[in-house]
Amino acid sequence: MTNGRSPFRAGLIGALTTLALDQASKLWLLFGLGLPAHYPVSLAPWFDLTVVWNRGISYGLFQQDSELGRWALIAFKLVAAIGLVVWMGRCTSRATAVGLGLIAGGAVGNAIDRIAYGAVFDFAHLHWGTFSWYVFNLADAAIVAGVPLLLYPEPKSR
Repeated sequence: MTNGRSPFRAGLIGALTTLALDQASKLWLLFGLGLPAHYPVSLAPWFDLTVVWNRGISYGLFQQDSELGRWALIAFKLVAAIGLVVWMGRCTSRATAVGLGLIAGGAVGNAIDRIAYGAVFDFAHLHWGTFSWYVFNLADAAIVAGVPLLLYPEPKSR
C-alpha cells in the first residue's frame, strides 16, 4: 500500500474514470453536439472529429455484421475485463493496477457501445498531410495508455 491507497483501489479508480469519460464523451458527441449530422468537424489542421461505426476489433479487424459475431465480441470484452480486474486485485504495483484498470475500463466502454448501438463509436481522427492515423475513441486511448504501464516491474517483496 502507498499513502493508504491499495493498488487495486488505484486500478479501480482508473477503470471507472476511463469508463465515465469514454461514455460521457460519446454521449455528448452523439446527442449533445449531434456529430453524426455534421461531421467532420475540424478542430486543428491535424485533428478532426468524425463518425466511424466499428463493427470489428482494434484497427477495424474482424468486422462482425451478424448478431452472433456482435454478441461474441461483447462476451469476449466482458470476460477479458473480468480477468483484468481479477489480475488487478492481485497486483502489488500501482502502475500495473492502473494500467489494467485503464484497459478494463476501455474494454467495458467499447462493449457498452456494442450493446447500445451494435458497433463501437469512434470519433477522433489524427492526420498530417497524407498520413492518416486510425479513428479511435477515449476507450481506445486508455487501452493504449494502459499497456506501457503493464511493463513497469512489480516491486520486489521483502
